Amino acid sequence: MKIGLIREFKIPRDKRVPFSPTQLAYLHMYYENRIEFKVAPSPDRCFSDEEYLAKGIEVSDDLTDCDILMGVKEVPISELIPNKTYFFFSHTIKKQAYNRQLLNEILARKIRLIDYEALKDNTGQRVVAFGRWAGLVGAYNGLWTYGLKSGLYSLKRAHECHDLHELKDELKKVELPPIKIIVTGDGKVAGGAVEILEAVGIRRVLTDDLLHAYYEVPVYSQLAASDYNQRKTDGGFDLKEFYSFPQRYEGCFSPYAEVSDMLIAAAYWDPQAPVLFTASEISSPEFNISVIADITCDINGSIPTTIRPTTIADPLYDIDRDQFEELPAFGKQNSISVMAIDNLPCELPRDASEDFGRQLTDRVIPEFFVSGSTIIRQATVTEDGELTAPFAYLADFVNGQ
Repeated sequence: MKIGLIREFKIPRDKRVPFSPTQLAYLHMYYENRIEFKVAPSPDRCFSDEEYLAKGIEVSDDLTDCDILMGVKEVPISELIPNKTYFFFSHTIKKQAYNRQLLNEILARKIRLIDYEALKDNTGQRVVAFGRWAGLVGAYNGLWTYGLKSGLYSLKRAHECHDLHELKDELKKVELPPIKIIVTGDGKVAGGAVEILEAVGIRRVLTDDLLHAYYEVPVYSQLAASDYNQRKTDGGFDLKEFYSFPQRYEGCFSPYAEVSDMLIAAAYWDPQAPVLFTASEISSPEFNISVIADITCDINGSIPTTIRPTTIADPLYDIDRDQFEELPAFGKQNSISVMAIDNLPCELPRDASEDFGRQLTDRVIPEFFVSGSTIIRQATVTEDGELTAPFAYLADFVNGQ
């Protein structure tokens, strides 16, 4: 079996890679005579071509002899090789309209597409993800934004830090007044955000205390879906029902917005579920949040102020509270500053890639040698020019409906 690591083409260029040079060398040794690797050269990748060559990994532009091709972001249509097996984040399985043509071409070229996002164990949990790194960098960027907005301290940009160790060392500069911070979500993304807040030494408090207690130090609270959603009929909450029928619920986030200064949005959002707040609510004098780090980056989604994604090069914009118009960062004294970078793990690409490679090594590569692997089969979106059974729901999407 020959596995090729493809070059990333999406703009802005993604520096991440599925495996580090050391990991490929380990896998080649561990699966001796069963797996070979080849890496496409790249001037942008966080690990240089020379680092792969130093580990004995072939570097070549020609990947046509590879059985499996692995990348991170979507592969441009012009680069797709027919009849190959691809692993990447396709951003098609939620019917993302901007990638409908890509999915059609994958079908036309009889490519077997396996989407990282759909690789799940028997409990339904994802086995590979960059979520923790999105949370780490997103929370750091939220604190970086607050420092700039308030003028209280100045941090390096996350991408200027060599690794997570240096990034956490930068956090020693953070000097916060007694503000209140909200983290939404309870998955790996939120876990990464909490890791940063804990590294700063910000005190964690219960949600009820966040709402009603006064503190002389900065505090944060982590909100689960039940804290800011309630059943329309009786105000109750049932997690299983909420996941199955989110339209039966309405939002109840406003009390938190009235007492908090910063929101770190790290919760998965279903388009049928309530939004966290509405565009009209931010003009209210009671809406106190002034900095939003939207890690989820759902455009016009649960966070209405996220009207577009931002980039590592241009990470911030403001939203005018009264006119709901975009302003330059810190454009008005009372405007809301939004950080909505949609590729946050790219700011720490070496660390994020090594962690992702560990997950692939432990949870996915062994499945290549399991006949009829359930994990692989259930993540296979297309095969032999057809949508597979788990993804048959995409048929109308493929046809333009």
